[in-house]
Amino acid sequence: MPVPGPTEHRPGPAGVGPRRVKPLGETTEVATTNDIKNGTTLRLDGGVLWNVLEFQHVKPGKGGAFVRTKLKNVLTGKIVDKTFNAGSKVEFANVDRREMEYLYHDGEAFIFMDTSTYDQIPVPEAVVGDGKDFLLENTKVTVATNEGNPLYIELPAAVELEITQTDPGVQGDRSTGGTKPATVQTGATIQVPLFISEGERVKVDTRTGDYLGRVN
Repeated sequence: MPVPGPTEHRPGPAGVGPRRVKPLGETTEVATTNDIKNGTTLRLDGGVLWNVLEFQHVKPGKGGAFVRTKLKNVLTGKIVDKTFNAGSKVEFANVDRREMEYLYHDGEAFIFMDTSTYDQIPVPEAVVGDGKDFLLENTKVTVATNEGNPLYIELPAAVELEITQTDPGVQGDRSTGGTKPATVQTGATIQVPLFISEGERVKVDTRTGDYLGRVN
């Protein structure tokens, strides 16, 4: 059973008292490769979690049937091809994915609040990774956990950020297609068109960091 975390330092929403920062508990189950489906998560190689991206049951004319899969490492994002004998036992991990709201950074971790229960959990910086470049307070994300441990977060596909520093914009530069570096309110640096000025809000792709357009 997961060990309860520390008590959080801030009150909950209006009318809601302080909430305990705690992890979410999850379990695993043993099944067979016949149960593999896209989107399921397997626990392999001593506890490493892999998401199933693709699978195919193959019954050759000779020899035993097998299952061909394409797997993605939950933590590193590495993608591999792996083949299993049909009917062999595998361990499925029950990954809990919940909508949560980013509240604040406590100096060691990012604190998120479950939008349905108001429970708060700390998510380590290593798990948030480059997502911090696009994470503003009150942003709603999906937090995935297994056995109480945060695995990863999923940001919205795009976010709106304010340009806090960049070279002066030049209106005549619209047709050149050139770009320049700009710092946004999270402290991250992105590339924007030459005509963008400080104080403007832009839409940014959270997967690539690409500029998507101005926000009117």
